[in-house]
Amino acid sequence: MSPKGASWIAAVTVLISIIQVPARLSAQTRTPANASSAQRGSWVLPRTVDGQPDLQGVWSNNVATPLQRPQSLAGRSVLDADEVAALKAAAEELFNGDGDAAFGDSVFEAALAKTKSFTSIDGRTGDYNHFWLPVREFENRTSLITDPLDGRIPALTAEGQRRAATRPPMGLDNPRADTWEDRSLTERCITFGAPRLGAGYNSYYQIIQSRDYVVVVMETIHDARIIPLDGRPHVGASIRQWLGDSRGHWDGDTLVVDTRNYPATNSLMGATDNLGVTERFTRVAIDTIKYEVTFDDPSTWVRPWTAMIPLKRADEQLYEFACHEGNTGLEGILSGAREQERAEHR
Repeated sequence: MSPKGASWIAAVTVLISIIQVPARLSAQTRTPANASSAQRGSWVLPRTVDGQPDLQGVWSNNVATPLQRPQSLAGRSVLDADEVAALKAAAEELFNGDGDAAFGDSVFEAALAKTKSFTSIDGRTGDYNHFWLPVREFENRTSLITDPLDGRIPALTAEGQRRAATRPPMGLDNPRADTWEDRSLTERCITFGAPRLGAGYNSYYQIIQSRDYVVVVMETIHDARIIPLDGRPHVGASIRQWLGDSRGHWDGDTLVVDTRNYPATNSLMGATDNLGVTERFTRVAIDTIKYEVTFDDPSTWVRPWTAMIPLKRADEQLYEFACHEGNTGLEGILSGAREQERAEHR
């Protein structure tokens, strides 16, 4: 058996052993996600049989709050109750299921602008209808970014500005399609990257625990991050992985995950392979994990920055995101480019 084959079997064995752990958890540590307010008021942090805070289950990121604070809300970290209600009402009227789907920050932005219509992201080929997407959750914050206090991603370094100026467009705005390698990792069904901050499109996560490992499974492209908790060092800097190399530890009741060794080809959030990411998972309620993520890349930004996403407990299960099966989008992009080339030479 090749070393690669042995490594794969070892990884699968670890994952299977972790998945079996939930059956050993005490029933007293679990409270239904639809518990009454009285139950919520007496909530006590559940723990596994190993004494760790119990983070297990399926959690969603469907918050409507934008990553960066809109310029029109500069200086305002929160909205009042009436403003939140108005945003929610505007979104419900605009995204009632009949029109094009709105992804990411566009739901908040359209509601804030009080627009009467919404077109799809690319504006050319159409998109999903919005009824395919979950209802977005409005809160009073005006940005997910908590540091810096202006709620904006810090300025790019001089090197970061040079890279941004030469970076090819993303998705359908990128005209290059000489080969599949010209297309993005998501179009090629390789990975969405981790951590993924985008909300509202297959943005569900399953957390599985054992004493020595935590597994975070992402719904999109079924990426599974197997995170050791035993204090082992990171792998050597020459070993680069799509999702980076993660190591975790407990800081009180908070799970802290440090990730590095990203590949240069991943370009997560426009960063380089110097990127370091620190995630903090803290269960703060029966149905909420306070999820904080800090990005630090001195080759890209003048300072680190942090975002906080409230992950909500979900009763749904994760199903396979079979991206490669029938991936006619990539086939169509490449065949369309060949047809354009033939038309240009006729």
